[in-house]
Amino acid sequence: MAGNVNKVFLMGNLTRDLEMRALPSGMNVGSFGIAVNERFKSKDGEWQERANFVDCEIFGARAEAMARFLGKGSPVFIEGKLRLDQWEDKQGQKRSKLKVVVDNFEFVGGGRDAQGGGGGGGGGGSRRSEVSVPDDGPAIDHDDIPF
Repeated sequence: MAGNVNKVFLMGNLTRDLEMRALPSGMNVGSFGIAVNERFKSKDGEWQERANFVDCEIFGARAEAMARFLGKGSPVFIEGKLRLDQWEDKQGQKRSKLKVVVDNFEFVGGGRDAQGGGGGGGGGGSRRSEVSVPDDGPAIDHDDIPF
């Protein structure tokens, strides 16, 4: 195989408001969860739905914009990459967690103050707009991330 690809596209609803924190460099980081529904047919031929919950992080000005305009329940489209964090807990057990590091996001629906959802089908179509956020400069130095 010639190379590797690490690209993720998800559309779902935020499971909580962004939790903001600052890195030692001063760059802001927003942590949030997204619920993505999966629809499938069971062995009986019945349609079923299952929610998948994914942890995500977003950095810099994009994190600030997302925290300002989106909150728990807001529909959003995200684009990013998978990252595996590994650490040892207080009991000495090796732990790991797979998360999405968000590069870009788009509003889907009405944002923080909108009534109702925008995640499913039906109803009057959803509004989708891209956030124009200035590039945060050079790439993130992963040594700066404290985990």
